[in-house]
Amino acid sequence: MFGMFAGHRTTMPAPGEALPGRAQRMPVPDAHFVNGHPLEPPFPEWSECALVGMGCFWGAERLFWQAPGVYTTAVGYAGGHTPNPSYEEVCSGLTGHTEAVLVVFDPRVTSYEEMLLIFWEGHDPTQGMRQGNDVGPQSRSALYWSSEEQRRAAEATREAYQQRLGQARYGAITTELAPAGEFYYAESYHQQYLAQNPDGYCGIGGTGIACPRGVLGAAPPADVAGG
Repeated sequence: MFGMFAGHRTTMPAPGEALPGRAQRMPVPDAHFVNGHPLEPPFPEWSECALVGMGCFWGAERLFWQAPGVYTTAVGYAGGHTPNPSYEEVCSGLTGHTEAVLVVFDPRVTSYEEMLLIFWEGHDPTQGMRQGNDVGPQSRSALYWSSEEQRRAAEATREAYQQRLGQARYGAITTELAPAGEFYYAESYHQQYLAQNPDGYCGIGGTGIACPRGVLGAAPPADVAGG
């Protein structure tokens, strides 16, 4: 997926360099094109959210809406400075955002660990400011956590996957791990894009290396870890 200015920048802008953005939010469709569920809160009380960046958000979103236990998905922009950015602005590299997928899932059916497995295996997390042919800060790998439990899970699975990648002679994982900040919804035509445009561009592609299963279940509780 290529934006108007895609590939012109491979470093993050400082806050003072970022585009100013706007106060008004992007309009969001009333319902998910595939499953009919809402894209915006409030979500069901039992739900949990994951927020990830894997390069092109068209293909990444499809990976998640196809997964068992996922209630809804939406694409947007996260991890940057510019409020309510447009797609073209994000692709300029001057907002600091990455293309992100918001995943709302039912923890009674699936788990955050399952969402992490889809994340790690669905792209190459060692490529820095790019993913395949898509280049720039908007294409960086990112994993934004919303609780300490999610942070520990993200770090544990990252370390486990790094070992597997290292054995296969891949470099260091460059995924940005950070607390979840503001998620700005992308323009309506991006939402569930590959369901509406089945022949559309999909730049998503993993390493072909499986992420270890059961990592979180094998770890000791946080309050007794390390003795």
